[in-house]
Amino acid sequence: MSTQAAEKSHPSPKAPSETSLVARLVVAVVIAIAILLVWISNLYLTSRFTHETRSQAALRLALYTGNISSELQRTSVVPLLLSRDPVLISDLNSGDFAATSQRLISIKNEIGAVSLMLLDEGGRTVAATDRRAIGTHHRNQAYYVNALRSPDTVFTVTKLETGGLQFSYSRKLQSGSKSIGVIVVEVQLAKLEQKWSLANEAIMVTDSAGLVILSSEPRWKNKTIDEALKVDYSPGAFERAIQATSDWTQSPAEAITQGRAILRLDGKIGFQGWRLTYFTTFSSVRERVNGVLAIEIMGFAILVALVFYVLSRRAVQQSNLFQRESIELRALNERLSSLNNRLSDEISEREKVERDLEVAEQSLAQSSKLAALGEMSAAVSHELNQPLAAMRTYLAGAKLLLQRHRPDEALSSFQRIDDLIGRMGSITRQLKSYARKSGDEPTPVDLREALATGLSMMEPQLNQMEVSIT
Repeated sequence: MSTQAAEKSHPSPKAPSETSLVARLVVAVVIAIAILLVWISNLYLTSRFTHETRSQAALRLALYTGNISSELQRTSVVPLLLSRDPVLISDLNSGDFAATSQRLISIKNEIGAVSLMLLDEGGRTVAATDRRAIGTHHRNQAYYVNALRSPDTVFTVTKLETGGLQFSYSRKLQSGSKSIGVIVVEVQLAKLEQKWSLANEAIMVTDSAGLVILSSEPRWKNKTIDEALKVDYSPGAFERAIQATSDWTQSPAEAITQGRAILRLDGKIGFQGWRLTYFTTFSSVRERVNGVLAIEIMGFAILVALVFYVLSRRAVQQSNLFQRESIELRALNERLSSLNNRLSDEISEREKVERDLEVAEQSLAQSSKLAALGEMSAAVSHELNQPLAAMRTYLAGAKLLLQRHRPDEALSSFQRIDDLIGRMGSITRQLKSYARKSGDEPTPVDLREALATGLSMMEPQLNQMEVSIT
């Protein structure tokens, strides 16, 4: 009953092997779901962020293209305005250039041009924002020759001795119908290159012939795009900007440089066949995707940790429950052992009492036999005295008969004495068997013989009483 009550009050928990299997299945399912979600998230986020990168790259391409067009358009009107400046025309006609350079510097500061040069009809610099250029000759330069030949403003790209390129607008100045000089305005495109380089952008601007005239990397200039991408250059803006595209993106690349995939976008500038080529990388995509995936993995790690925590708490609770049940079972076993010992003692005590009772019953039976034997002693003594008296008489008679030489009659007396001795022996045997304790083992008894023997022994007393035996 105690064991059943304990089982009802404390429900049996699952077996440790079953709990361990459930825990493993839960962890395996969580890990599988985490891997699947991370994989799906990677595909979705990579596609989404790649599309955003392309859109941003297209916006930057439009921005950089607009900056170049704006700078060219802004600077293109300056030569026209200066070619009609009466002060410059007056200075060229008079040959007095004492204040001309200062005027050009003031104009430069107002319009934000790189430099201004005023050339006379012979191509000599008579005034300039850079006073070191005064007195230099440019008779053979394209911006001078083309300006004299054209009635409009001309744009010229000049290769410098340093290897760089100079972009300038030029226009001739006239006094009446006579050409008296040329004004040269340098376009501030080098500043754009500096901005591209500082921003770690990879940009190329090619002319109608396909040669790079502007770029964020100086080594690309005066080369085609294919040649520029194969240049073995030291780490610079392009090296920092163009990184290897990770296999996670799975996006087609528009260009391959040094065995690495990059995103290439081309756009028209709308000026003399110029084109701007913008290169960007998917590294930002990978960084953003990795950031989201890291958060997801962290979340799943926390979830797995919570699962392990719950399972460990459950295991601890089950262990504590097993310990309590073990303690209760041990206490119950001790109680049962104590009860068993008490029961054994009681059984032993009862067996001892039963043995003592049996001995007492046997003693009482023996005492009853002895009491009955005492009662029968009188009858037995009378029964024995009669044969003894008869024997004495027969012996005396036999003695006389022998003395008288009558042996046959004496032998008859001896036979009677022998019968009397047999009867006395039978009586003593009956008394001995009655007085002796009976054995523990049961034996068959003839009740008729026992009854006859008892009646024979009690015959003298029965004869004195009025007893009817049926």
